[in-house]
Amino acid sequence: MKMTEVYKQIRRIQIKTTKEVNNVFAGAYHSVFKGRGLEFEDARAYLPGDDERSIDWNVTARMNYPYVKNYREERELTVMLIVDISASGRFSSTSQLKSDIIAELSAVLAFSAIKNHDKVGLLLFSSDIELYIPPKRGQRHVLRLIREILVFTPKKKGTDVRSALTFLGKVQRKTAACFLISDFICEDFHKQASLIAKRHDLIGISVNDPFEKAFPPIGLVNIRDLESGEDTIVDASHPSVQDAYREETSKRIQSHKASMNKIGASFIQVRTDEPYVEVLHKFFKRRRRRL
Repeated sequence: MKMTEVYKQIRRIQIKTTKEVNNVFAGAYHSVFKGRGLEFEDARAYLPGDDERSIDWNVTARMNYPYVKNYREERELTVMLIVDISASGRFSSTSQLKSDIIAELSAVLAFSAIKNHDKVGLLLFSSDIELYIPPKRGQRHVLRLIREILVFTPKKKGTDVRSALTFLGKVQRKTAACFLISDFICEDFHKQASLIAKRHDLIGISVNDPFEKAFPPIGLVNIRDLESGEDTIVDASHPSVQDAYREETSKRIQSHKASMNKIGASFIQVRTDEPYVEVLHKFFKRRRRRL
Protein backbone atom coordinates (compact mmCIF):
# COMPACT_ATOMS: atom_id res chain seq x y z
CA MET A 1 0.00 0.00 0.00
CA LYS A 2 1.37 3.42 -1.01
CA MET A 3 1.91 5.94 1.78
CA THR A 4 -0.59 8.39 0.20
CA GLU A 5 -3.24 5.64 0.37
CA VAL A 6 -2.23 4.86 3.95
CA TYR A 7 -2.64 8.50 5.01
CA LYS A 8 -6.05 8.66 3.31
CA GLN A 9 -7.14 5.52 5.13
CA ILE A 10 -5.84 6.83 8.46
CA ARG A 11 -7.68 10.11 7.88
CA ARG A 12 -10.89 8.26 6.98
CA ILE A 13 -10.65 6.15 10.15
CA GLN A 14 -9.83 9.24 12.23
CA ILE A 15 -12.89 11.14 10.96
CA LYS A 16 -15.24 8.16 11.33
CA THR A 17 -14.08 7.03 14.77
CA THR A 18 -13.71 10.54 16.21
CA LYS A 19 -17.37 11.14 15.33
CA GLU A 20 -18.35 7.94 17.14
CA VAL A 21 -16.20 8.85 20.14
CA ASN A 22 -17.73 12.32 20.44
CA ASN A 23 -21.30 11.13 19.96
CA VAL A 24 -21.34 7.80 21.78
CA PHE A 25 -18.27 6.56 23.57
CA ALA A 26 -16.46 9.34 25.41
CA GLY A 27 -18.89 9.62 28.33
CA ALA A 28 -19.46 5.86 28.48
CA TYR A 29 -15.71 5.21 28.47
CA HIS A 30 -15.15 7.70 31.29
CA SER A 31 -17.91 6.22 33.46
CA VAL A 32 -16.72 2.63 32.95
CA PHE A 33 -12.94 3.15 33.18
CA LYS A 34 -12.58 5.50 36.12
CA GLY A 35 -8.88 5.30 36.82
CA ARG A 36 -7.02 3.79 39.76
CA GLY A 37 -8.83 5.30 42.74
CA LEU A 38 -8.84 8.38 44.94
CA GLU A 39 -5.93 10.66 45.76
CA PHE A 40 -5.69 13.02 48.75
CA GLU A 41 -5.96 16.65 47.63
CA ASP A 42 -6.35 18.84 50.75
CA ALA A 43 -8.24 19.31 54.01
CA ARG A 44 -11.26 21.58 54.44
CA ALA A 45 -13.47 22.70 57.31
CA TYR A 46 -16.07 20.20 58.44
CA LEU A 47 -19.63 20.81 57.20
CA PRO A 48 -22.84 19.29 58.57
CA GLY A 49 -23.49 16.00 56.80
CA ASP A 50 -19.80 15.17 56.16
CA ASP A 51 -18.74 11.62 56.95
CA GLU A 52 -17.10 11.64 60.37
CA ARG A 53 -14.74 8.90 59.22
CA SER A 54 -13.07 11.41 56.88
CA ILE A 55 -12.01 13.77 59.70
CA ASP A 56 -8.31 14.67 59.53
CA TRP A 57 -7.40 14.50 63.21
CA ASN A 58 -3.93 16.05 62.79
CA VAL A 59 -5.29 19.20 61.12
CA THR A 60 -8.24 19.28 63.53
CA ALA A 61 -5.84 19.31 66.51
CA ARG A 62 -3.78 22.15 65.02
CA MET A 63 -6.76 24.31 64.00
CA ASN A 64 -8.89 23.53 67.05
CA TYR A 65 -11.83 22.97 64.68
CA PRO A 66 -12.85 19.79 62.83
CA TYR A 67 -11.39 19.38 59.34
CA VAL A 68 -12.07 16.58 56.84
CA LYS A 69 -9.86 15.06 54.17
CA ASN A 70 -10.77 16.05 50.61
CA TYR A 71 -10.06 13.56 47.82
CA ARG A 72 -10.10 13.74 44.05
CA GLU A 73 -10.33 10.94 41.54
CA GLU A 74 -6.96 9.78 40.24
CA ARG A 75 -8.11 9.81 36.62
CA GLU A 76 -5.03 8.68 34.75
CA LEU A 77 -5.45 5.24 33.21
CA THR A 78 -3.33 3.15 30.90
CA VAL A 79 -5.00 1.42 27.95
CA MET A 80 -3.23 -1.42 26.15
CA LEU A 81 -4.37 -2.60 22.72
CA ILE A 82 -3.29 -6.21 22.10
CA VAL A 83 -4.03 -6.62 18.40
CA ASP A 84 -4.00 -9.80 16.29
CA ILE A 85 -2.41 -9.16 12.87
CA SER A 86 -2.26 -12.81 11.75
CA ALA A 87 -3.10 -13.82 8.18
CA SER A 88 -6.69 -14.80 9.00
CA GLY A 89 -7.47 -11.09 9.47
CA ARG A 90 -7.32 -10.67 5.68
CA PHE A 91 -10.48 -12.75 5.24
CA SER A 92 -13.96 -11.36 4.61
CA SER A 93 -17.18 -12.22 2.82
CA THR A 94 -18.40 -8.63 3.29
CA SER A 95 -17.23 -5.19 2.19
CA GLN A 96 -14.75 -4.94 5.09
CA LEU A 97 -11.93 -7.26 6.05
CA LYS A 98 -11.66 -8.42 9.63
CA SER A 99 -8.42 -6.43 9.82
CA ASP A 100 -10.32 -3.25 8.80
CA ILE A 101 -12.81 -3.72 11.64
CA ILE A 102 -9.95 -4.43 14.07
CA ALA A 103 -8.24 -1.17 13.02
CA GLU A 104 -11.43 0.84 13.53
CA LEU A 105 -12.14 -0.75 16.91
CA SER A 106 -8.60 0.05 18.00
CA ALA A 107 -9.02 3.65 16.84
CA VAL A 108 -12.31 4.11 18.73
CA LEU A 109 -10.76 2.83 21.95
CA ALA A 110 -7.55 4.84 21.47
CA PHE A 111 -9.35 8.13 20.72
CA SER A 112 -11.71 7.55 23.68
CA ALA A 113 -8.65 7.09 25.87
CA ILE A 114 -6.81 10.25 24.81
CA LYS A 115 -10.02 12.28 25.07
CA ASN A 116 -9.89 11.32 28.76
CA HIS A 117 -6.14 12.12 28.93
CA ASP A 118 -5.17 8.47 29.33
CA LYS A 119 -2.10 6.72 27.94
CA VAL A 120 -2.39 4.18 25.12
CA GLY A 121 0.05 1.41 24.18
CA LEU A 122 0.08 -1.19 21.41
CA LEU A 123 1.11 -4.82 21.13
CA LEU A 124 0.87 -6.43 17.68
CA PHE A 125 1.07 -10.21 17.53
CA SER A 126 0.73 -13.19 15.21
CA SER A 127 2.25 -16.51 16.23
CA ASP A 128 5.06 -14.27 17.50
CA ILE A 129 5.39 -10.82 19.09
CA GLU A 130 5.58 -8.50 16.08
CA LEU A 131 5.68 -5.00 17.61
CA TYR A 132 5.43 -3.35 21.02
CA ILE A 133 4.92 0.41 21.50
CA PRO A 134 4.87 1.60 25.15
CA PRO A 135 1.89 3.66 26.38
CA LYS A 136 1.93 7.42 25.76
CA ARG A 137 -0.57 10.25 25.52
CA GLY A 138 -1.52 12.45 22.59
CA GLN A 139 -3.13 12.40 19.17
CA ARG A 140 0.12 12.05 17.22
CA HIS A 141 0.93 8.94 19.22
CA VAL A 142 -2.52 7.45 18.53
CA LEU A 143 -2.23 8.18 14.80
CA ARG A 144 1.09 6.33 14.82
CA LEU A 145 -0.56 3.32 16.48
CA ILE A 146 -3.31 3.26 13.84
CA ARG A 147 -0.72 3.49 11.08
CA GLU A 148 1.18 0.51 12.48
CA ILE A 149 -2.02 -1.56 12.75
CA LEU A 150 -2.80 -0.79 9.09
CA VAL A 151 0.60 -1.19 7.43
CA PHE A 152 2.76 -3.38 9.63
CA THR A 153 3.85 -6.51 7.77
CA PRO A 154 3.95 -9.49 10.16
CA LYS A 155 6.79 -11.99 9.90
CA LYS A 156 4.52 -14.89 10.89
CA LYS A 157 1.02 -15.92 9.78
CA GLY A 158 -0.40 -17.82 12.74
CA THR A 159 -2.16 -16.74 15.96
CA ASP A 160 -0.69 -17.29 19.43
CA VAL A 161 -2.71 -15.46 22.08
CA ARG A 162 -0.82 -17.25 24.85
CA SER A 163 2.53 -15.74 23.83
CA ALA A 164 0.96 -12.27 23.46
CA LEU A 165 -0.48 -12.37 26.98
CA THR A 166 2.76 -13.75 28.44
CA PHE A 167 4.70 -10.88 26.85
CA LEU A 168 2.11 -8.36 28.08
CA GLY A 169 2.54 -9.63 31.64
CA LYS A 170 6.27 -8.91 31.43
CA VAL A 171 6.13 -5.40 29.96
CA GLN A 172 2.94 -3.97 31.53
CA ARG A 173 3.46 -3.85 35.29
CA LYS A 174 1.16 -0.91 35.97
CA THR A 175 -2.55 -1.78 36.13
CA ALA A 176 -4.20 -1.20 32.75
CA ALA A 177 -7.37 -1.74 30.74
CA CYS A 178 -6.22 -4.36 28.23
CA PHE A 179 -8.25 -4.85 25.06
CA LEU A 180 -7.39 -8.14 23.35
CA ILE A 181 -8.70 -7.81 19.77
CA SER A 182 -8.58 -10.98 17.64
CA ASP A 183 -10.64 -13.48 15.66
CA PHE A 184 -9.56 -16.01 18.32
CA ILE A 185 -8.81 -18.77 15.82
CA CYS A 186 -6.28 -20.16 18.24
CA GLU A 187 -5.53 -22.67 20.98
CA ASP A 188 -6.80 -22.26 24.55
CA PHE A 189 -5.17 -19.37 26.44
CA HIS A 190 -7.01 -19.65 29.77
CA LYS A 191 -3.91 -19.91 31.99
CA GLN A 192 -2.21 -16.81 30.55
CA ALA A 193 -5.47 -14.83 30.55
CA SER A 194 -6.14 -15.64 34.21
CA LEU A 195 -2.72 -14.26 35.20
CA ILE A 196 -3.37 -11.03 33.28
CA ALA A 197 -6.90 -10.67 34.72
CA LYS A 198 -5.54 -10.76 38.27
CA ARG A 199 -3.59 -7.55 37.70
CA HIS A 200 -5.38 -5.87 34.81
CA ASP A 201 -8.86 -5.24 33.43
CA LEU A 202 -8.94 -7.70 30.51
CA ILE A 203 -11.52 -7.31 27.72
CA GLY A 204 -11.54 -9.66 24.74
CA ILE A 205 -13.10 -8.46 21.48
CA SER A 206 -13.74 -11.27 19.00
CA VAL A 207 -14.01 -10.14 15.35
CA ASN A 208 -15.50 -12.76 13.04
CA ASP A 209 -16.99 -13.10 9.59
CA PRO A 210 -20.43 -14.72 9.03
CA PHE A 211 -18.83 -17.28 6.67
CA GLU A 212 -16.69 -18.46 9.59
CA LYS A 213 -19.84 -19.61 11.36
CA ALA A 214 -21.75 -21.11 8.45
CA PHE A 215 -20.81 -21.90 4.83
CA PRO A 216 -23.23 -20.91 2.09
CA PRO A 217 -24.42 -24.14 0.32
CA ILE A 218 -22.46 -23.59 -2.91
CA GLY A 219 -21.22 -27.12 -3.69
CA LEU A 220 -17.56 -28.06 -4.03
CA VAL A 221 -15.21 -25.30 -2.89
CA ASN A 222 -11.47 -25.03 -2.43
CA ILE A 223 -10.70 -23.59 1.01
CA ARG A 224 -7.30 -22.18 1.85
CA ASP A 225 -6.21 -21.71 5.45
CA LEU A 226 -4.62 -18.24 5.37
CA GLU A 227 -2.40 -19.04 8.33
CA SER A 228 -1.11 -22.51 7.37
CA GLY A 229 -1.45 -22.12 3.59
CA GLU A 230 -3.10 -25.54 3.28
CA ASP A 231 -5.82 -26.14 0.65
CA THR A 232 -8.83 -28.37 1.27
CA ILE A 233 -11.72 -29.23 -1.07
CA VAL A 234 -15.09 -29.63 0.69
CA ASP A 235 -18.70 -30.06 -0.38
CA ALA A 236 -20.23 -26.98 1.22
CA SER A 237 -23.74 -28.14 0.26
CA HIS A 238 -23.57 -31.37 2.26
CA PRO A 239 -25.55 -31.13 5.54
CA SER A 240 -22.91 -33.04 7.53
CA VAL A 241 -20.21 -30.59 6.43
CA GLN A 242 -22.44 -27.62 7.31
CA ASP A 243 -23.27 -29.08 10.74
CA ALA A 244 -19.69 -30.05 11.60
CA TYR A 245 -18.32 -26.66 10.59
CA ARG A 246 -21.02 -24.75 12.49
CA GLU A 247 -20.56 -26.89 15.59
CA GLU A 248 -16.77 -26.59 15.59
CA THR A 249 -16.83 -22.79 15.18
CA SER A 250 -19.50 -22.31 17.84
CA LYS A 251 -17.67 -24.62 20.24
CA ARG A 252 -14.39 -22.70 19.86
CA ILE A 253 -15.92 -19.25 20.43
CA GLN A 254 -18.10 -20.38 23.34
CA SER A 255 -15.10 -22.06 24.95
CA HIS A 256 -13.06 -18.84 24.78
CA LYS A 257 -16.01 -16.81 26.10
CA ALA A 258 -16.58 -19.21 29.01
CA SER A 259 -12.88 -19.14 29.90
CA MET A 260 -12.84 -15.33 29.96
CA ASN A 261 -16.01 -15.10 32.04
CA LYS A 262 -14.66 -17.65 34.51
CA ILE A 263 -11.63 -15.50 35.34
CA GLY A 264 -13.66 -12.28 35.61
CA ALA A 265 -12.66 -10.91 32.20
CA SER A 266 -15.07 -9.61 29.55
CA PHE A 267 -15.68 -11.04 26.07
CA ILE A 268 -17.43 -9.14 23.26
CA GLN A 269 -18.38 -10.58 19.87
CA VAL A 270 -18.29 -8.38 16.73
CA ARG A 271 -19.21 -9.45 13.18
CA THR A 272 -17.97 -7.91 9.94
CA ASP A 273 -21.55 -7.67 8.64
CA GLU A 274 -22.92 -5.81 11.70
CA PRO A 275 -22.19 -2.34 13.16
CA TYR A 276 -19.59 -2.65 15.92
CA VAL A 277 -20.72 0.69 17.40
CA GLU A 278 -23.92 -0.85 18.77
CA VAL A 279 -22.06 -3.84 20.23
CA LEU A 280 -19.51 -1.66 22.04
CA HIS A 281 -22.19 0.69 23.30
CA LYS A 282 -24.21 -2.21 24.76
CA PHE A 283 -21.04 -3.49 26.45
CA PHE A 284 -20.41 -0.09 28.07
CA LYS A 285 -24.03 0.12 29.25
CA ARG A 286 -23.99 -3.39 30.76
CA ARG A 287 -20.69 -2.72 32.48
CA ARG A 288 -21.84 0.63 33.85
CA ARG A 289 -24.93 -1.01 35.37
CA ARG A 290 -22.77 -3.71 36.94
CA LEU A 291 -20.44 -1.10 38.46
